[in-house]
Amino acid sequence: MKKRIQFSLVYRDMWQSSGKFQPRADQLARIAPVFVEMGCFSRVETNGGAFEQVQLLAGENPNKAVRAFTAPLHKAGIKTHMLDRGLNALRMYPVPDDVRAMMYRVKHAQGTDITRIFDGLNDIRNIAPSIKWAKEGGMTPQGTLCITTSPVHTLDYYEQLADAEIAAGAEEICLKDMAGIGQPAFLGQLTRRIKTKHPDIIIEYHGHSGPGLSMASVLEVCENGADIIDTAIEPLAWGKVHPDVISVQSMLRHAGFDVSDINMNAYMKARAMTQEFIDEWLGYFINPGNKVMSSLLLTCGLPGGMMGSMMADLGGMRETINHLRVKKGEPELSMDDLLIKLFDEVAYVWPRVGYPPLVTPFSQYTKNIALMNLLTMEQGKGRFVMMDDNMWGMILGKSGKVPGEIAPELVELAKKQGREFTDVDPHTLLKPALDDFRKEMDENGWEYGEDDEELFELAMHPEQYRNYKSGQAKKNFLADLQKAKDAKLGAKVSPEEAAAYKHAQADAIVAPVRGQIFWDFQGDGEAEPAVEPYIGKDYQAGDAFCWIQSPWGEFVEVKADLGGKLVEINAKQGSKVQKGNVIAYIKRN
Repeated sequence: MKKRIQFSLVYRDMWQSSGKFQPRADQLARIAPVFVEMGCFSRVETNGGAFEQVQLLAGENPNKAVRAFTAPLHKAGIKTHMLDRGLNALRMYPVPDDVRAMMYRVKHAQGTDITRIFDGLNDIRNIAPSIKWAKEGGMTPQGTLCITTSPVHTLDYYEQLADAEIAAGAEEICLKDMAGIGQPAFLGQLTRRIKTKHPDIIIEYHGHSGPGLSMASVLEVCENGADIIDTAIEPLAWGKVHPDVISVQSMLRHAGFDVSDINMNAYMKARAMTQEFIDEWLGYFINPGNKVMSSLLLTCGLPGGMMGSMMADLGGMRETINHLRVKKGEPELSMDDLLIKLFDEVAYVWPRVGYPPLVTPFSQYTKNIALMNLLTMEQGKGRFVMMDDNMWGMILGKSGKVPGEIAPELVELAKKQGREFTDVDPHTLLKPALDDFRKEMDENGWEYGEDDEELFELAMHPEQYRNYKSGQAKKNFLADLQKAKDAKLGAKVSPEEAAAYKHAQADAIVAPVRGQIFWDFQGDGEAEPAVEPYIGKDYQAGDAFCWIQSPWGEFVEVKADLGGKLVEINAKQGSKVQKGNVIAYIKRN
């Protein structure tokens, strides 16, 4: 018999790759013992990535959720692990050193054993400090290779990155095939190289199912020395998520590997319980398209976890683009037409911005550049016209070094706009922040929490934590849930309810998120600068009013919920707004 292969259940990632939210603490506490009963998992992914943030958005304390989830698993001897975005820690933008170092102490105390540290650019400068802090915090640091397929992402490139992570103290290596586009033969060769040089290093493979290569990749990495395979369970397996543990176990057993049995009664119990969570509320925020696999993902390399937000962005953009096409006498585009155009544009943009591995947040930045290009090209303005500071930050090196070369046209454009490239170590640009957050906690009379975990949440997710503490997050969530239920049932939301959902006065158009205003989404786009809506313009209830690009890269549509005549505008094209700011006023007819 061949070597023993262990399985990890990526329950957190299953939900993130399917929809917006995670199960509540009580639901996680209920299902964790069932995972133990299944008897096939040596590890379970319990938190990390967007987990903490979305729990706060749902009005739930993520610290209680982590402790509730990890406790039954620990008691059974199952290791728990989390996803860690290196320089960005648990959010979409950089985190100061003192907050990053604190994270490992807090998460270890809460019951998380292993941290999977990755960087969207594979820049060791963003990974090595986290490895050090994880070890100091008592956690096992797992260095990560973000896998993609490009001329610069060679076997030598990845082998050298693995060497650097191990030299920095990584005790394990994860092959993070976040889009599932890693070629099986390549992944097998890479696994063999690492194992040959570092035979005692544990190798874990994480591959999404999206384009359909993941099962072949699982077999290849196991044949070449991998130790642990990330898997999912139904009803969230496959699609843009991960292979189901039953199929992986069957394939490996028939290939001669030593794998654990699966308690099928417990599997069916976990399956039914997960479906119960979906039916109760989580399903209202799951995009059905994320249940579908597509070989089209091979052409663009976008990860499955961002498909939901991307399709929402594309749906809103389609209306604007088709409006422009109709004015030019050109046929309208279907969603499929536009999706192919976006994939093709990503394939055009990606090499020109230096082949960043398409993983959070750089997948969002690259997608957003491509999305904006589709709009500005339709307007006759050309490419690379609408790029915010986050997109430019990736190009200029402020987040780390991109693997490839920046295209001359972008170098010239940066020079023309007075932007400077840098090779500075990104984390040195950030000032310590904990003292300011301690002061805020003290002024508000908030408890620091067990093991300072509440202080950590404020420091990591300040905006979301403040809304959680005020109760606003729960109100927003319940309103969003009711709207989602009404939409599914075909119910019509009254104007009064719509106003309440926006938490605004009847005639105020309020920013639902913090970010940057774009009028171009609804203007005719034929003038430079962008055409803003004019005073006196009429809107029907529910018309798109403007778009806001959030700090995490999502384009959020702002609607003229009640309809009427525009009487005042409080924001300019490209201006920054805070959540709750009044953008404009509309007088009802």
